[in-house]
Amino acid sequence: MDTRVSLNTYPALFRSADTGANNKQKLYLLLLRAEYTMLLLASILSSNLFTDTTSFLLYAVIFLASVTLFLVRTILKPEQDWYRCRALAESVKTLSWRYMMRASPFGDEPYVRDPRDEFTYSLNQLINDNRSTVEKVATSWSADDQITDDMNRIRKLDLKHRKDLYDDQRIQEQRKWYANKASINRRSARTWVLIGIAAYTTAILLSLARLEFQEWQIWPIGPIITFASLVIGWTQIKKFNELAAAYTIAAQEIGLIRPKLESVNQENQFSRFVIDAELAFSREHTLWIARRS
Repeated sequence: MDTRVSLNTYPALFRSADTGANNKQKLYLLLLRAEYTMLLLASILSSNLFTDTTSFLLYAVIFLASVTLFLVRTILKPEQDWYRCRALAESVKTLSWRYMMRASPFGDEPYVRDPRDEFTYSLNQLINDNRSTVEKVATSWSADDQITDDMNRIRKLDLKHRKDLYDDQRIQEQRKWYANKASINRRSARTWVLIGIAAYTTAILLSLARLEFQEWQIWPIGPIITFASLVIGWTQIKKFNELAAAYTIAAQEIGLIRPKLESVNQENQFSRFVIDAELAFSREHTLWIARRS
């Protein structure tokens, strides 16, 4: 029996919120890149390289496009929709793992409601608490099941197999994800610092050369300084160093969670372990939202 956890394992609400978060993130970064590109083009056209009437008209059009992009980004606020959709998706994922692992309140104890009813009730609560966000999620998955066959198949596994699956596809997967993100952000931070240094160095060299060749009329110092400023703005928005440090700490903390699983040999112990682990994952994601906001 295949018990691999994939995107289709999770409820329709997770897939909708996950897709919505990815789409809003792409829109936010697309608008930001387009705005930066317009500003750089405006800086180039404002130099002595272009002095004809067409260039002046194009200069005005580019500024108009920049203002339009800024207004669209300000009004739509796709970054806020991105954060909210991601938070909703992660909340659904946490509930799903607790359900699949038979953790409270989705255990088999006789004093709780049927776990399926309990899970459905919990999803309804999430929807009611996040109605404005649910309106922004993708609609492509809305007709699918909220409790999938894969979720129920995993739930029926014995304790050992559920422990192994949770270790491999939840704890280890999260740890690898954070470690990979830390590495990517660290490399990106170095790359953009080098790009910024190169831009400033070029501007300095051109400024010194201008003292020697004062008869030259064309000096692209302005566009280069604008580009350097955009590099600084981009690194501040992306927060590469801050996120690299945060992701590294998260990976280390998750590494401290895993050894506790070895001593778990009863259902009630495993339930408490899953609850504690999911709370840790939720805390890390809450901190991520706070850093991005």
